[in-house]
Amino acid sequence: MDVFSLIAEEKIKRSYEEGEFNNLPGFGQPLPQDELSSVPQELRMAYKILKNAGYIGEDSRLQNEMMTIEKLIKKCEDPKEKDMLVKKMNEKMLRFHRVMDKRKDRTHASIFKSYTEKINRKFI
Repeated sequence: MDVFSLIAEEKIKRSYEEGEFNNLPGFGQPLPQDELSSVPQELRMAYKILKNAGYIGEDSRLQNEMMTIEKLIKKCEDPKEKDMLVKKMNEKMLRFHRVMDKRKDRTHASIFKSYTEKINRKFI
């Protein structure tokens, strides 16, 4: 460790012992669940790299949620709860279709249009 890390760590320890962190929002409560908690430990780094590169996004998350809800609907016996799950599934499907429509719009950007035109000219 370098000198600055040691100094910072010492200041944090001192502040904690003096109770300066006691008034922070969320003090003493569990940390929020990590978005990668459902991803197996050995795949988390690869998942994070793919997500940061833009290959995994909201659409993948929504697909996973829809599969989970679908499994719950199949197992559910309570009609009220089943109706709630079906409503939740419909909301997720609508959101998924919106995300996919935005993706289509992105693929029709001017850069892709010119590239598409070049490819089409090759085949004509």
